[in-house]
Amino acid sequence: MQKRELGTSGLQVSAIGLGCMGMSEFYGSCDETESIAAIHAAIDAGIDFLDTADVYGCGRNEELVGRAIRDRRDEVILATKFGNVRDDKGNFLGICGKPDYVRSCCDASLRRLEIDVIDLYYQHRVDADIPIEETVGAMAELVKAGKVRFLGLSEAGAQTLKRACAVHPIAALQTEYSLWTRDAEPEILPACRELGIGFVAYSPLGRGFLTGRFTDIDDLEPDDWRRHNPRFTDENFQKNRALVRIVEDIAREKQCTPAQVAMAWLLGKGKDIIPIPGTTKRCHLQDNIGSISIILTQSEQERLERVFHPDAAVGTRYLAGGMEMVNR
Repeated sequence: MQKRELGTSGLQVSAIGLGCMGMSEFYGSCDETESIAAIHAAIDAGIDFLDTADVYGCGRNEELVGRAIRDRRDEVILATKFGNVRDDKGNFLGICGKPDYVRSCCDASLRRLEIDVIDLYYQHRVDADIPIEETVGAMAELVKAGKVRFLGLSEAGAQTLKRACAVHPIAALQTEYSLWTRDAEPEILPACRELGIGFVAYSPLGRGFLTGRFTDIDDLEPDDWRRHNPRFTDENFQKNRALVRIVEDIAREKQCTPAQVAMAWLLGKGKDIIPIPGTTKRCHLQDNIGSISIILTQSEQERLERVFHPDAAVGTRYLAGGMEMVNR
């Protein structure tokens, strides 16, 4: 497994990470035994960068990851997040970046994960009502206290990143980035490079859409959150499905899978980009790992980008009122 550095932080992680969100919620039924087996298989394959958050499964995902790494803590770089607030029934209540909330969330995550220190701690979404300086200041106190090693932000805009870095070094920005979500390219990605911040790309396979596995909305389980995602709705689904054909065509030519083509494109966008595809099954994990060996030619990259131009995908990334990007 290749290694990549998160910006100029000095923190080295595997070139591909593992997103653990779907192991507890959102993407249909969950099999805890298979999920833990997938985490162990990832570690065995050299994937040492695991990503979770307190909001995933209302804390259950952190507990699951904690159990999975209990005897392998020294083999992983563990990232988790705070900031999205939910009630006991799972309803989203908003975003909070208040210093007291930051501290209480960190302590709760440490308990659920059963660890002494979090390797990378993100603010999950920017709180529009709390200056970023206050939130990052509280996060910096956690570093001084030895509870956190490195700091990150998720879905933050370029100006927010600059303000945050003036308070404390930011090791990573986590933002959605894939062939069908290229919003970060004009301003945010250049800002990360200017500031020495690593770019962690979540949903690098477009929530599974770019793998070509889905040909109809009914391919998703009845309780799958993606059924309500604007890009997966009936009319948008078929328009977006047409885009994926170029990924499938190149995959056939290269004798690999569409997922590997989509991941190879992202890996080729810069050595400072670390995709964290989520999976709950070992078979999909092996597919993702295989993308490391796929190299796209310039012609293949251009073919993909002509079809997947920045405005190609039909539908917004999130429903209004969900965990949409707050680009501040």
